[in-house]
Formats: sequence, structure tokens, C-alpha cells
Amino acid sequence: MAFNLTRRKFLQTATLAAASVPLSKVVSASTGVTKSALDTPGTAGDQTVVGGICEMCFWRCQLVGKVRDGRLMKLEGNPKSIDNGTAICARGNAGVKLLYDVDRLKYPMKNVGKRGAPKWKRISWKEALDECGSKLKNTVDQYGAQGICVFPHGASAKYPMHYFERAVGTHNVSEASFFQCRGIRDTAYVATIGKAPGEKIDMPNTKVLFFIGDHLGENIHVSHIKQYIQGLQNGAKLIVADPRFSASAAKADIWVQIKPGTDTAYMLAIMNYLVQNDKYDKEFVEDHTDGFEQFAESIKEWTLEKAAKECDIPAAQIKEVAEMLAANAPNVAIHPGRHVSWHGNDFQRERALACLTGILGAYYVKGGWVPAKGPKVGGVSWKKEDHGHKYDLNYDHHEDEKVYPYNPPGTPTDLIRDCAISGKPYPIKSCVVWGQNPMQTIPNQQMMKDLFNAMDFVMCVDVMPTDVTAWADILLPEASYLERYDYIKTGTQWDLSKEHQQYISARMPLVPPMFERKDQIYITNEIAKRMGHEAKIPVKTMEEMVDKNLATVNLSIEKLKAEDGIHIQPGKDPYGIPEEFEVRLFNEDIADTGHPGAPTYIPVPDNPKGFARLLYGRAPVHTFNRSQNNVWLHNAMPDNPVWVNDEVAAKIGLIDGDTVGFVNSEGVESATTTTVKVTAGIRKDCVYMYHGFGSANPLMTIGVGAGVDDTSLITKLAVDPETGCHGMRNNFVKLIKNGKVLDIPA
Repeated sequence: MAFNLTRRKFLQTATLAAASVPLSKVVSASTGVTKSALDTPGTAGDQTVVGGICEMCFWRCQLVGKVRDGRLMKLEGNPKSIDNGTAICARGNAGVKLLYDVDRLKYPMKNVGKRGAPKWKRISWKEALDECGSKLKNTVDQYGAQGICVFPHGASAKYPMHYFERAVGTHNVSEASFFQCRGIRDTAYVATIGKAPGEKIDMPNTKVLFFIGDHLGENIHVSHIKQYIQGLQNGAKLIVADPRFSASAAKADIWVQIKPGTDTAYMLAIMNYLVQNDKYDKEFVEDHTDGFEQFAESIKEWTLEKAAKECDIPAAQIKEVAEMLAANAPNVAIHPGRHVSWHGNDFQRERALACLTGILGAYYVKGGWVPAKGPKVGGVSWKKEDHGHKYDLNYDHHEDEKVYPYNPPGTPTDLIRDCAISGKPYPIKSCVVWGQNPMQTIPNQQMMKDLFNAMDFVMCVDVMPTDVTAWADILLPEASYLERYDYIKTGTQWDLSKEHQQYISARMPLVPPMFERKDQIYITNEIAKRMGHEAKIPVKTMEEMVDKNLATVNLSIEKLKAEDGIHIQPGKDPYGIPEEFEVRLFNEDIADTGHPGAPTYIPVPDNPKGFARLLYGRAPVHTFNRSQNNVWLHNAMPDNPVWVNDEVAAKIGLIDGDTVGFVNSEGVESATTTTVKVTAGIRKDCVYMYHGFGSANPLMTIGVGAGVDDTSLITKLAVDPETGCHGMRNNFVKLIKNGKVLDIPA
């Protein structure tokens, strides 16, 4: 399905969506929402409330709200923002519909049925907190702090996560944003350049953009897209390696239709060509790298011809890419990616990206990788305590070393799941889920169900009744990002070449929370009191925390409000290589752990006969499953059509718009169906769909059953050997049409 959403079309769609929803779903006595008058006065006369920071996705654009009679009518970009400016995306606009979603959690609830098939009973906050506190304390008393595992996500989960890690003392914390997303990238770059890379490439001022699987334009993060577009408008060349003709590939000067999983081989050949032909940055390598000789020796087998065969692309095209990079170095932007948990060989791919940037001399130069110099604010939270390694599942006590030496913060997910399900090496008996939906972020849903069934107690805190909430014993309703204080966002102007400026902004409520929703400080502190940790509580309210953090830069909530929600101050020039900066092309420390010291290609499993590799990615108007119940966004993109190669489709009798289901190579069938998108823009050996659709919880009345849940088909586990993070693109599927399973031709 082609998707081209302009602001005008979005607003038209949003209006139609609102009009098409049954009145009973928009206005209900149980919601407390009063139906608006049918006139359209606009928002010119409404109160403008500053201090909003979006959380419809992790990019967190700065907002203002238009409020009428206490009700949020509209969201806009904060005109004072030097980051996203007045622009916000479709999801940002649709935050209003999240705020007033009639399916939102409203009261503390107790499951009086079964986990997975709950029957909910409304209870008081006191009853809910008493039960959470006593159950969790009983777990600690009986099994120790390690008897609790935590799955957190989002800004509001940081404070409770720190409580359970630091004050309670469990190591068993696993964030999907690390172990199923960007953690591999961060640790690979830390092992190479000493820093996590973010998406800190200077796109507006580059000469060449180099993407591996990045599909900017389908993942809308406003200031990042502004940088990307400015770069293209300034004449930057674009190189995209992707099995699919993505939104970025459609704009590329060179589209490399690479075989999935072979990206590292592709980059090794590029780097070897640059080295063998003296086209690398010798001065940078001499002054700012370590291990060049061992690095060059380790990659010399990767000729253009060898990589061409492995990657199923022309050798001449790899050479063309290498020549374009060399001709424009050092002003080339090698994008580190974001969601990089692909094939279980991803640490090496990310190391290759970091090393390619290094031999091109593309660090701290215009158009290269450049970390902006933003302001620093305080970080008040629970005091850190040393809880040792005794119950750290990622620590091998026999070998006196880590199991996964380059794990992101927290514990690799499968170490926790295996321990919880087996009870070995110790029991885990309580689970806290805060803002994460592990049923649709972590592969192998049956393992998650087994984990929950092994628990004595499961507590969930969320805004919406996502699929995981059906497995809770106690379900607590959280205030949304539009109703609470918490996150402080800092940064610089979006184009690093412009006047150097810094900003500081803080999330403030645009409207008060409705019903009995509470913020994370209240919930965590009340549980902490009941678990015996009252003396360790660092702050009593969210306002106190934000003010304490702002005080470190002589600001406060009131001062920020007086400055229209954003404080702006002079910035610093980010260009210029720090004296201590070094790129470890060959890393002896990695080699000492038994893993390759130089970037190394590890082949991925081939497709089983008759199956296609399942690929997935971001959608432009959804943030995975988090936005599936948003009626505006649902109307704009109600499902996730599966991309099928046109020649393959012709051979197996599929046409555009056909309805299909899936069965994977382990025999797991999708619970729902979606439509077929027939296209020449995808390789024959894979299919593609957007991630996060197909909600199973009937309380999500808009998103339930809409599209196919790709995570339900990701049952074959691949774990990255250096980090313990999941690779999630080593699963294979066949399509099912009218009950008939269709083999994918080789």
C-alpha cells in the first residue's frame, strides 16, 4: 500500500475518522468526556499551554496545547523550539485521541479470573497498592531481591526501574529498547569509539548519506527527517542497502538490493577495497585509530567478487559505492541505525559501521558523525547501591566473567526468561511490567506466557490495555505524557552548521489527569513504603524531581513556563576531533573475550525450502503497537499489508489486495489476516510488513485483530553472542490463502 500523507490529508482523514466512529465510542457516560458542540470555532481563542513534550514515539518533540474549558483541543509544535519547530508528525497530532481514548485504563483493577483470560474488578488505590507492596515484599522475603523481574519502557519507567534495581536490588531488568532494539548499536560503538552513537550524523551538511536498512520517511522523527531532507536538498548523494524499495531507497542514487543478513560482508568488501587501493584517510587512521594492521589483515579475504556472491549483488555496484564514499570523504554520514536487532550477528555489523566511518575519517567533521554539545541537567533518582554479582544471571561465576561481555544495561531477556521458567539457578516469582508490552516486543510469545504463568504475582502499569495487561494480577492506570511532569529534554539547534544554540525544556501537564490515573512517583513511592524502603525515597512528587534537576542549571518549572516552555542559551561548536578520541579498528579487549577483534561476517541461516524470510519495520503513522488503538491513526493506516515480490505472487496466484494469513517454519499460524501488496520492490526471498499490528486484547476495541501481529510469528530465537540481544529476522513464513498454504518458490 503506497502511503502519502500530507498535513491537509491527515487533518481531513482525522475529521472523517472522528465522524465515522460510533457515537457510543466517542461519547460515553463512563468516560466523563462531554461531547463538543458541532460548530467549528477553531483554536484561535483557546488557551495555549506550554511545556508539552510528546511521547507518541521516543523522539519527544516539543509541544504546546490548545485548551478550551479544561479540555485539550489540539497539539502543535512549540514555536520556540529549535529542534522540531512548529512541526509535529501525524502521531504527535493524534496524541489528543490517546488522551481521550475511551479504552484507556481509568482505575486500579484486580484480575479475578485467569492470567491471559482476565476478569477485571475495580478496586481502590489503597487496596491495589497494599496488594502490590505485600506481594512484592513477600517475594523478596522468601526468595531475595532477585526473585523479582522487571520489564520497563519509556520515560515514566525510569524512576520505578531505578527503584527495583538500586533500592530493592534485583539485576533482572530487561528493557526492550535495549535488548530488542538499539542496545547492540550502543555497545558496539562504545567498544569502537567509546561512545554510544545515537543518530548523531550531520545530515544537512554531508556529501553522501550511507544507509543500511534505514528507511527514513517511514520512520518519522521530525528533526531527524528535517536533517535528512535538508541534506538531500543540499545535494547529498544517497546510498541505501535494503532488500526492499523503501521510502529511502526510492530517493537513492544507489540502491543496493542486498540479500538479508549479509550487510557485514558488504561493508567488509567496501573497507577492504578502500584499504587495498589506498583510498582510506591515512592521516586520520595514523592519528586516531588503533589496530589498523590487524584490522586490514582480518578483512583482506573480502574481495568485491566474494562479497558480491555472498550478498547477491553486483561486484561493480560495491565498487561504485566504495568509490563514491572515498571521493567525498571525510564529509560522509554513515548512519548507525536505530532498531538493529536483526539476525543475531548484529554486534559485528555495527562494529563495521563504526570502523567504516573511521577509515573514511568521518568523525567530528562537517557531514560526518558529530555529537552535538548540549547542556547537562541533574538526574535525581534512587541512590545507587552495590548489590554484587552473586545473583547476576549474566555473570559466569565459574569463569569469573560475563556470559555476554558487551550486554547493554540490564540483563539479557532470555537469561531472565529461562531462569523464571525453569527456576534455575534460583526462583523468580514476581514480575513488574511498566509501560512495555513484552507480548509484542520480545520474540517467542509462548515463552512470555510461560514466564507469567510461573509467577506468584504479576503487576502491570500502563496507559492502555495492551496485550500484556491481560496477564496481570493487578493493573494500575498511569497518567499519560500530556497529564504529568517528568522528562527533561535538552539539545541543540537541528542544523549543526547554524548559530550554535542549546535548549532545555521539561515535560509539564497540558491538562490534569482524569479518573484515578497516577504518575510514576506516586505509584513507586507508595509501593516502596509498603516494601520497607520509605527512608530511601529521593523525592515526594514529580514537580520536586523536575525542579531539583532544573536547579542544577539555575532553572525551575516556573522559570521555564515564563520562557514559553523552552530555555535557549548560547551553544558550542561541535566540530573538531577531541584529543583523546580513538577508533579501535581491532579491539584487543573483544578478542580477549573470545570474539572477533575486528568486524567479522557471520552467515545467517538460509531460507528453508518453500519459505520466505519475514522482515518488518516501522510505519510512518504508528509507533509499533502503542498507537494501534488511536482512532485517527487507525483510520490512516488500519492494517499492515504484506509486501510480496510480483514474480513470486504471479507464480503462487496472489494478486494485490488478496487476504492472507501466515504459518512460520515452526508451524505457528497467525491469529489474523492481512492484505497482499504485490510489488517489484522487494526481493523474491523475503516478505515485509509493518510491526506492531494485530492486537489480541479485546479491550483495545479499535486495534484488536487489525492486521497481523508479526511478533507472533517470530518464534525462532537468535541471540547475538557478544551482547545477548535478540535477532528477530531469522524467521521464515509461508502465506495462507483461503485455507491453502502457499509455498514460496526458490
